[in-house]
Amino acid sequence: MDKLKLIIKREFVAKVRNKTFIVMTFLSPLLMVGMIALVAILTKSSLEKKHTIAYVDASNMFAINDFKNDDKTIEYKNISATDKETAKRLTQEGEYYGLLYIPNDTKIDELAKNIQFFSEDSPNMVVLESIERTLKDKLQTLKRKELGIDVKLLENSKVNVSIKLLNYSGERTSKLINGLKMAFGIGAGYLLMMFIIIYGNMVMRSVIEEKTSRIIEVIISSVKPFQLMLGKVIGTASAGLLQFFIWSIVLSIIMVIASAIFGVEMSTNVPLHSTPEQMELVKNAMGSEIEILVTEIWKLPLGLMFFMFFFYFLGGYLLYSSIYAAIGAAVDNETDTQQFMMPVILPLMLGVYIGFSSVIGDPHGTIATVFSMIPLTSPIVMLMRIPFGVPWWQLVVSMSLLIVTFVGVIWLAAKIYRVGILMYGKKPSYKELYKWLKY
Repeated sequence: MDKLKLIIKREFVAKVRNKTFIVMTFLSPLLMVGMIALVAILTKSSLEKKHTIAYVDASNMFAINDFKNDDKTIEYKNISATDKETAKRLTQEGEYYGLLYIPNDTKIDELAKNIQFFSEDSPNMVVLESIERTLKDKLQTLKRKELGIDVKLLENSKVNVSIKLLNYSGERTSKLINGLKMAFGIGAGYLLMMFIIIYGNMVMRSVIEEKTSRIIEVIISSVKPFQLMLGKVIGTASAGLLQFFIWSIVLSIIMVIASAIFGVEMSTNVPLHSTPEQMELVKNAMGSEIEILVTEIWKLPLGLMFFMFFFYFLGGYLLYSSIYAAIGAAVDNETDTQQFMMPVILPLMLGVYIGFSSVIGDPHGTIATVFSMIPLTSPIVMLMRIPFGVPWWQLVVSMSLLIVTFVGVIWLAAKIYRVGILMYGKKPSYKELYKWLKY
């Protein structure tokens, strides 16, 4: 046990003293925030970009006001006085995004099929949808009038339905709570997958480096291979958890500073020039929804969610890291690891896919339930299911299978590690690994 502690300490200290580890620990949150801010700025710039579109209305069915919609990024210029070919030349030579040509057709159905849009490059889908929506609204109104339908009466007949959610005891629940449950599940599952890939590879590279430098021959003269492998896995995991903890603190500090600098407050989503009465109404409506949401959050099994997150996070990492360590022991360089990586990555990808496709839509369905029991996918799938409520017996079965599988895999990995750690100059195959398991 003392030797295992020394190995864990050695691996932990070696990782946290590494300059790259230290720099990336504090630089990664800044890069992450900067990347998110850059994407937000570029997206906002793209969405707010002004598009000037010329149009020729040969049908005379449209008025200027028909092209004044809520989309402030599109400006329409009427050049209906010109013919089609002249309009194409003018818009191509001028600073126009494109030309909308509405043909001369008295039949609305035929007209809707023959409208054309000319542009230098493929038009933006958002812009195209906005144009189609504008044309559809006008032509739809004309079609209804043609059929003798009272448009105003039809508009007045529309009813907006907003369902209030309540439990059987009569207490209201929030519509946003399911979104928060999904966000937690997706975030936890994705975080675990990234942790396994990043720090599992770190374990594998550490084993390969010690093996190629021949220092491993000195180490195993006083330490059992199993202890060395377990120490590497736990030591690297400890360094990774410390890095994640620091990231969360740094990100929290950045958010607080950003809120203070930019004056971001949740309660300021009210127009600045609103009257006191209007502000009070908006705040009451928002406050009611937020109050219900907070109540629903406190009803969640937060303690269980935290414990299960820690259990599956650690269990999933230890399970896969032992496999990574065995792969590192079996090869002489990282190039040779590629043939063994696909069987390791596939279950992780499958877990994420099942989480997105099945858990979100039906968290208690057969597919979600089965894959939350299978040890190679349960760390991701079960983390996504837990916020929606999971029967205790399913948790017990899933946790038990994960523990048993981890013990079995680490035992098999140790057998490969014990033989492969001293094997040099030979590219192993799956058949060779099977032989090592028999030693």
